Amino acid sequence: MLASTFPRWRGDPEPGFVQELAKRMTGQFRVLALVPGAPGAPRRELMDGVEVVRFRYAPHRLQTLVNDGGIVTNLKRRPWKWLLVPAFGLSQAWNTWRLLRRHRVDIVHAHWLIPQGLVVALLGCLPGRAPALLVTSHGADLFALKGRVYGWLRRFVLRRASVVTVVSEAMRDELIRSGERSDRVLVRPMGVDLAGRFSLDPSVPRSADEILFVGRLVEKKGLSHLIDAMPAVLARRPTAHLTVAGFGPERPEREAQVARLALAGKVTFVGAVSQADLVALYRRAAVFVAPFVQAASGDQEGLGLVVVEAAGCGCPVVVADLPATRDVFRDAKPAATVTPASAQDLADAVCKVLEDPPDTLALRDSLVRRFDWRSVAEGYGQLLGGPGSPSP
Repeated sequence: MLASTFPRWRGDPEPGFVQELAKRMTGQFRVLALVPGAPGAPRRELMDGVEVVRFRYAPHRLQTLVNDGGIVTNLKRRPWKWLLVPAFGLSQAWNTWRLLRRHRVDIVHAHWLIPQGLVVALLGCLPGRAPALLVTSHGADLFALKGRVYGWLRRFVLRRASVVTVVSEAMRDELIRSGERSDRVLVRPMGVDLAGRFSLDPSVPRSADEILFVGRLVEKKGLSHLIDAMPAVLARRPTAHLTVAGFGPERPEREAQVARLALAGKVTFVGAVSQADLVALYRRAAVFVAPFVQAASGDQEGLGLVVVEAAGCGCPVVVADLPATRDVFRDAKPAATVTPASAQDLADAVCKVLEDPPDTLALRDSLVRRFDWRSVAEGYGQLLGGPGSPSP
C-alpha cells in the first residue's frame, strides 16, 4: 500500500483509515505500507502486522509536507513547502521501485490518484514485470487539483490501473463527468469500527447542551460557519457549549473568530484527539455537527466518516447538504440537514436537536451494514484477489 496519510505512531490523531484497512488485509496477504517520513516517526516498524516503511524526503525535522492539514492545504498556506514536492515525489518513486524489486509484489494499492497512483503508473512504464494496480481516490486528489495538467495526469493513472475505486457515489459521478467509463469506477468506502470502538454505551450520560465538532481545521470542514452560528444558538440556549476536537492550520483564525464574537467560555478547543479518546466525546455530546462546505479551491469532503463515527456512538448528527453527506445517509436520515455555509440554518438545526433529541438507533443500524470495517475489508479483499476471492 502506498499512502500519504498514515499514523506516525500508535494513538496518532492523524486519520488512520489506510492503516485500519491494511491491518485487516494481513490475514490474506503480506502487507507492506510505504508512507512518508515524519518527525518522531520510526523509519521502519511492524504495526498491527503491517510492515511499515517510511521514506525520507527532507531533513528529519522538515518532513512536514503531509501532516497537520494534508498536502493540498499545507501547500496553499505555506508556499515554501513546494520546495519539498520534487524530493517527495522522487523519494517515493525510488523507494517504491526498490520495494518492487526486493519483494515479489503482486498488487499495489495506491491511495490517492496523485501522487501515489501517478508514481506507480510511471514505474509501470519501465521494462520488467509490473504488479497489478488498485488505485483509490479519497477526494482532495479529485476535487482540489484542478486544471488541464492535473486532468491529464489523472487520466494517465486511470488508464494504467487494473481497478479504480472511489469512496462515494459523488466522486464516481465526478470521474464519469471527466470522461472515465462508468464500468471502470467502483464505489468502495473506507470503514469505521462500529462493531467495536464506535458503539453504544447506555451507561454514559449524554449532555443536554454540548455541541461537538471533530475534524481537521481546514476550510472545507466549515468550522467557521458553526462558530458564526453560536451567538444565535446561545440566544435561544444560553447553556449551550461548543467543543472543537481537531488540529490544523486554521486554528489561530478560528480562535480569533471566537474572541471577535465574544464567545470565550462557550467554545473550547481541545486540540488533537486520538481515535480511542474520541469515543468518549461522541458518547457524551448532545449533538454532533458536520458543517462541511466546498472550499474556494473546489475541494470538498470525499465521504466524511466522522459523521459515521458519531452516529455509531448514538450521537444525533447535523450535516451540511453536500454530495458526500447525501451518500452517507442514503438509507436513513440524520437529525437535520442544512444549507452549506448558512450560520442561521446551523443555529436552527442545532437548537431543534437540543430541544427535542431524536432516536438514533435506526440510523446506526443502517450505517453498520455499509461502513463497519468487517464488510468494507471483505469487499477490498475480494477486489485484491485474496485466497478464496476472484482475481481483480
